[in-house]
Amino acid sequence: MVDKEIWQHLQVIGDKEIWQHLLLNNMASAGTTEAVQERAALRKAIKKEFQKQISNPHRHGSGEGGYLFDPAIQRFMSLKVSRFDFFKANPRTALLGTAVVGTLFGYSWWLKTDKESFEAKCRTGQISYADREFKFA
Repeated sequence: MVDKEIWQHLQVIGDKEIWQHLLLNNMASAGTTEAVQERAALRKAIKKEFQKQISNPHRHGSGEGGYLFDPAIQRFMSLKVSRFDFFKANPRTALLGTAVVGTLFGYSWWLKTDKESFEAKCRTGQISYADREFKFA
């Protein structure tokens, strides 16, 4: 098992499962330790800044309203809105469109012909009223 002092150090850093795997398999090095510490410090600073902004009681006076503006969320939403503006047709999208339209067309044609053949059999007397699945009596 992992040494107690190292485990306490890892709990402060975070990423317990990753570190447990790395230490048990002797894969942790000085470089990865520093990288994880930097990542944890950055994550802590970002979290602190978010908490500071979200709990600011005077934010309503800045004209931003009741939400916290996040540039990453804004970029994501803008990307979703402008997706079709930047669409470029290529063989893959043409094949995908043909497959979707072809499937819908084929299924509707199959339903139409099946219903027409059933109705023709009923009208010519090949299927008696007693043998039909859906009847009024």
